[in-house]
Amino acid sequence: MAHYDFDLFTIGAGSGGVAASRRAASYGPRVGICEDSRVGGTCVIRGCVPKKLLMYGGQFRDAFEDSVGYGWDSRVPPFDWPTLLQNKDREIDRLNQIYITMLAKAGVDLFTDRGRLIDAHTVQVGDRTVTAERILIATGGWPVTLPVPGMEQAITSNEALELPALPHSLVVVGGGYIAVEFACIFRALGVQVTEVIRGEHLLNGFDDDIRIALETEMTRRGIRIESGFKPERLEQIEGGYRLTATDGRVLETELVMAATGRAPNSRGIGLEEVGVAMAGNGAVKVDDWSRTSVPNIYAVGDVTDRVNLTPVAITEGRAMAETLFNNNPIQVNYDNIPTAVFGSPHIGTVGLTEAQARDRHGEIDIYRTSFRPMKNTLSGREEKIMIKLIADHATGRVLGCHMLGNDAPEIVQGLGVALNCGATKADFDRTIGLHPSAAEEFVTLR
Repeated sequence: MAHYDFDLFTIGAGSGGVAASRRAASYGPRVGICEDSRVGGTCVIRGCVPKKLLMYGGQFRDAFEDSVGYGWDSRVPPFDWPTLLQNKDREIDRLNQIYITMLAKAGVDLFTDRGRLIDAHTVQVGDRTVTAERILIATGGWPVTLPVPGMEQAITSNEALELPALPHSLVVVGGGYIAVEFACIFRALGVQVTEVIRGEHLLNGFDDDIRIALETEMTRRGIRIESGFKPERLEQIEGGYRLTATDGRVLETELVMAATGRAPNSRGIGLEEVGVAMAGNGAVKVDDWSRTSVPNIYAVGDVTDRVNLTPVAITEGRAMAETLFNNNPIQVNYDNIPTAVFGSPHIGTVGLTEAQARDRHGEIDIYRTSFRPMKNTLSGREEKIMIKLIADHATGRVLGCHMLGNDAPEIVQGLGVALNCGATKADFDRTIGLHPSAAEEFVTLR
């Protein structure tokens, strides 16, 4: 029998790689992991966590403004961007150290160098090589920009988290959740924001009613949305940049942010050389057990381009560890995964959109309401909440729940449990609402 340095060696110490490595090590195998950046991956270091901290920073403007209607003598005080960045960085440093400590306590050997496959069982890590019976690829994703002349001058979500100063004006190129979130963050912090999208509406793939309602609220907050805008070139001009569209439209701005998607971070680590099958966009192809075309090499998380969410990567990693090292075969179920977009206001969604439900189930029932939340009655804010529930007409089973409103992510997480339990509209109806709350609308819809 061959002798290896490790039973499992993981390339990439983000959420999926760390979760898989810790879970595997808990069952006794020798586990190693390598990372050429900071431990924690996209979510902790340059994604969900720092982005949400900036979002919280922007929310205080609403709180100051809304407080006047509740009797407070309030003015919006000056905002200091460097202070927010400094405090954000301190929190990221703390979380990074927690991840390092968790690996150490689990008995996982951490290598702070880039890993590259030499063969199916050997990884070059810095200036040394290690061998492993099984190898896990968990290298995540990376921002990509449009193949447009000059677009390399735009910042991405990575740089947006480290800007030395806030720009006066910003054009965000893209209509996905990252573009929406950063557009809303920077607008809340006082930046003049224009978001340009190639299609008709933001958030392709989300429920159409929610997409349109979000656009209404973002526009109400002063974000300019330019639809059907196909960038042709980006040029640097005095004091900023000029973005030109194929139809001749021109936008001049201090800064441009490209938020047009992410690609699997799979190049240059030896995958193709050892025979791992990959898709055209660089995604590592895997089966239902996260196994690649090379039997002892596995992949989880964004590098596989399945469902690119942090909790999914963690679930995939733990499922792989349970299957291989605990004699507990687990396949991940990708149905009814709750999703949030932390724009202004937030979106929470779980299950099928209306279009998906019609396509898969034919006749469906739609329940929808829009209302001004109680808090806004005294504050004077015009922003509305929108709630939508989709059910199969024949069985009554709830197929999708969608909400626009700042409590949406917290509410929809619980609804995800109901959908995974097969709840019907009748089950929702016989549940007594918690009053007064926005959440009660889900059990009173008619």
